[in-house]
Amino acid sequence: MATTHFNTKDRILGAAEELFAQHGFSGTSLRQVTSRADVNIAAVNYHFGSKENLVNEVFRRRMDEMSERRIRELRSAQEDHPGELEPILAAFIEPALALTLDRHGSAFVRVLARAYAEKNDRLRKFLSDNYGQVLREFAKAIAPCLPQLGKEELYWRLDFVAGALTYAMADFGLIRRPAGTSERSHGDKAAEHLIRFAASGLRAP
Repeated sequence: MATTHFNTKDRILGAAEELFAQHGFSGTSLRQVTSRADVNIAAVNYHFGSKENLVNEVFRRRMDEMSERRIRELRSAQEDHPGELEPILAAFIEPALALTLDRHGSAFVRVLARAYAEKNDRLRKFLSDNYGQVLREFAKAIAPCLPQLGKEELYWRLDFVAGALTYAMADFGLIRRPAGTSERSHGDKAAEHLIRFAASGLRAP
């Protein structure tokens, strides 16, 4: 029975993720989700209780894993390369870009872009409450590498780095993957350029 519950819940989350990516949060109805997932409305209510909770859980499913990987790689960077900025930035940037290469993660990347584009205060509060700590951990790790920056200036710059990363994840950019280049090597190159760009921006006078 537990397996059935898990499969139903996962199917609803997958359907919601695809529909939110295509139509946005306000443009997607629970009826569309139940139709895509081939479940009834009672199943959505049972597992999530409301559309708002469904939206939150779509984010939690991807963000928990990405956040854990970021923190794990941050700890490794601090141990293996103490006082170095680029390995810390790699720990922040690479797990996020890896999501774009994941077959299941690509729809979520578009959902993430929607979260930035659509003004949804409750969703932003949910993301801030649950994942703001990750950004604070990185700020704490980066601060000693850039002692000349005040806390407010550091947060401004990190905010811009996060924005550039979201832009790169959503593939809005002018740089298209060249023919004959694998998605992975294109992703690696994007990470390399973004780390260099972010480091220069953070170190700027």
